[in-house]
Amino acid sequence: MDKEHYGAVRQLVKAALGEDIGKGDLTSLACLEPARIKARISAKSDGVLSGVEPALMAFSFVDSANVVKPVKKDGEPFRPGDTIIEIEGFNQTVLTAERTALNFLAHLSGIATLTRQFVEKVAGTHCRILDTRKTTPGWRYLEKAAVAHGGGHNHRFGLYDMVLIKDNHIASAGTIKKAVEMTRAFLGTPDFRLQFESREEDIQIEVEVTTESELRDAIEAGVKRLLLDNQSVLSLKKLVALARKLDSTVELEASGNVTLETVAEIAATGVDFISIGSITHSAKASDFSLTVIE
Repeated sequence: MDKEHYGAVRQLVKAALGEDIGKGDLTSLACLEPARIKARISAKSDGVLSGVEPALMAFSFVDSANVVKPVKKDGEPFRPGDTIIEIEGFNQTVLTAERTALNFLAHLSGIATLTRQFVEKVAGTHCRILDTRKTTPGWRYLEKAAVAHGGGHNHRFGLYDMVLIKDNHIASAGTIKKAVEMTRAFLGTPDFRLQFESREEDIQIEVEVTTESELRDAIEAGVKRLLLDNQSVLSLKKLVALARKLDSTVELEASGNVTLETVAEIAATGVDFISIGSITHSAKASDFSLTVIE
């Protein structure tokens, strides 16, 4: 985790603790005499692990005297009964941090687990599973990291690291050709280099196409990556065949209402990528619990 993202995750964990604790953990303060305990977080479901770092932070931020030891790493599979984290500290502060830590583990491991299911469905093809920008506000780094832990790949992180010309951009610019020309002109300006601290050659341009005519226009404009959004499998096959005929090097991405039941058939059309919003916005939480053992 780089310095920028580490700082953002720290702030997120502190904010999560703040909304949960408020003025204090009333129950723990009221009915517990301070005492050292040992506890462990265990899995209650199958899955792929993600969220260990923010879970560890939760216990440490509540009480720096808490000693937390990860037993499993992000990206590793787990089964019911597996120990994920071991904790030693004061009962009041361990229990205060419990729910926040479990929330991070449950949500992020759910994403990693669902991603792994999609990845397994396309095994044997060259197709890669991508995430999207359909993430929980403030959680993007962690959710995209969870996708990677599940074996998926990250699409653009935000609006600033890639050009994706979609239908509304094309409608506003007038044509695909005009949108691409304007994009290339901007990427060649000093203003671009100053604001985005990048070079023109480092920015990939992708264009959304929905028809054979739009696909031809994009390839004629020299675009090397195309988004084939909300297409039937039959339509995808036709567009993939035409794209490969016009430019065998163009990269093709399918997207739109992809499910575990349909992803293999979509991958079989020959696309290079399948982007799936549901792996971040609709993943079922994994199940973990904290148990005091001593």
